[in-house]
Amino acid sequence: MANNVLDIIRGISQAAANAYDGAHDERYVHNGEAKKVGLRREDGDSVLDARIMDGFNVKYYGNSICVEYHSECKLKEVHDRNRFENDINSRINDITKYLKKEYKSVTGNPLSLTKEGEADILVQHMSNIRSWVTAKQFYKVGGLTGVLESNADSSSEERLKKITKDWLAYNKNFEVGKGKNHAKNVTRKKEQ
Repeated sequence: MANNVLDIIRGISQAAANAYDGAHDERYVHNGEAKKVGLRREDGDSVLDARIMDGFNVKYYGNSICVEYHSECKLKEVHDRNRFENDINSRINDITKYLKKEYKSVTGNPLSLTKEGEADILVQHMSNIRSWVTAKQFYKVGGLTGVLESNADSSSEERLKKITKDWLAYNKNFEVGKGKNHAKNVTRKKEQ
């Protein structure tokens, strides 16, 4: 089992990269092995049918990852809220299953992902017919030992206060040109 943090991150990144547009069709991959992720663009022929714009990416937050799904959708799909949310959640689950399977084929090791909370789904208006949907789901990655936990739970104001407080404490006894962290070429006198 991989215990190196860099190996785990590289494996997840390679698994996500292997889901490029066209990887779902045997005709367009180099080894003839189709990779079905569960995206809407995989339905039909990618050259002959109308293009559906959707995809996903993975972001790293300490010992967690964020799987982000984005797609175009029609307004009539959004109106049935429960069905729409279930559809988006199932797409994120399909992406997660794909990442686990592809990680196993790339590295030879299993990937443990534990869901954290509910998916955050945002629908934005583009026109009177179309909308843009972005959904995020956080997962805790198993095997990432020695990595600091992300500060996703604390607000930006709390983080800013902590950083400012630490900076003020660090520079409390500031003297121009003195100390190991100050420039040696400062020649002006200390203000009084």
